[in-house]
Amino acid sequence: MTPPPLSPRILATGAAPIPTAKAWAAGYDGRSGPAIDMTQAVPGYPTHPELAIRLAEGAASPVQARYGTIDGDESLRTALAADIGRVYGASLDAADVAITAGANLAFAMAITVLCDAGDQVMLPVPWYFNNAMALTMQGLEALPLPCRPEDGFIPDPDRAAALIGPRTRAIVLISPNNPTGAIYPPAVIARFAALCRTRGLWLILDESYRDFLPGDALPPHTLFQDPDWRDGLVHLYSFSKAYCVAGHRIGAMVCGPRVRTELNKVLDTLQICPPRGPLPGLAWAIDHLAGWKAGNRTLIAERAKAFRQAVEPLADWRIDALGTYFAYLRLPDSAPDAMAAAEALATGCGLFSLAGPFFGPGQDRHLRLAFANAGLDAIAALPARLLTLE
Repeated sequence: MTPPPLSPRILATGAAPIPTAKAWAAGYDGRSGPAIDMTQAVPGYPTHPELAIRLAEGAASPVQARYGTIDGDESLRTALAADIGRVYGASLDAADVAITAGANLAFAMAITVLCDAGDQVMLPVPWYFNNAMALTMQGLEALPLPCRPEDGFIPDPDRAAALIGPRTRAIVLISPNNPTGAIYPPAVIARFAALCRTRGLWLILDESYRDFLPGDALPPHTLFQDPDWRDGLVHLYSFSKAYCVAGHRIGAMVCGPRVRTELNKVLDTLQICPPRGPLPGLAWAIDHLAGWKAGNRTLIAERAKAFRQAVEPLADWRIDALGTYFAYLRLPDSAPDAMAAAEALATGCGLFSLAGPFFGPGQDRHLRLAFANAGLDAIAALPARLLTLE
């Protein structure tokens, strides 16, 4: 008997990188000491104790256990709109915000609304692998926009303009960036917004790591101050990192009424409503945990500094980019290509990283390490582990 076929789009989608890296990790025998896991970007500290209590209360609430509105509780949408207004010096309200079951789903739902099968979506390379996977799953084409280490992996609007074709529907920017940690200057973001406006494209701006920007990088841009932003911008946000609630799967999409009208169909179909238990606690957290978040931002900055101090003295390794949660390392010339190198580090010395090819074409000589996951002792142990490849 011939089994029925599977979806060609899913078959054409690459394997999920995190499980692949975890499978390598299973081969480590502990010979070099405790494993150092720098694969997935997760906060290396717990959530605030009072928020944890409120999350538990929300999980136990019979009200929050019921279905809610498809775009999330109004209290959280109102709080997030006000928070965005404070950060960006703009005026937003709850009607601009939809709460989603994580930022990954927000992206998938955004491209469902904005694009049709066969369209192109431009992704700066190195790209966030789940974005590329989502495009393939929906019959869309990822249009690579190469970014250079000598430019700090900041995408070039002029290069983007030259690549736009008749099937290009949207440009995606992630700042602070995953996987490089690069922070895009406001002027660059403004130029991409102008390019999209001129060429009739959507700009999808993912700022999931916004809360880890240094104070002198705020506001990250002025797009929300444009009275017409709702006509061309879709903004994505995640609560996972800032509030240490990754497993609760809460994200957000900010967009104008034209997108929201069509988005409601997608929200109702794909999520019914976001997970409701965490929502009251997060609405409280936005207004009460600014100081705690600032302390965590300092903690992550200290880990970034420690990472640089540990790795920069290694003669044959080069930090091509470092910021917020991530370091993007160029492998020594003597090392194997990234997939083999990442596997060798995982099985041989217990250093778990993600190989560059997960992040798009031309990344065979890079590794991404999420140092926010690790304590200072683990970061100090990095040089000895990396040198096992030489």
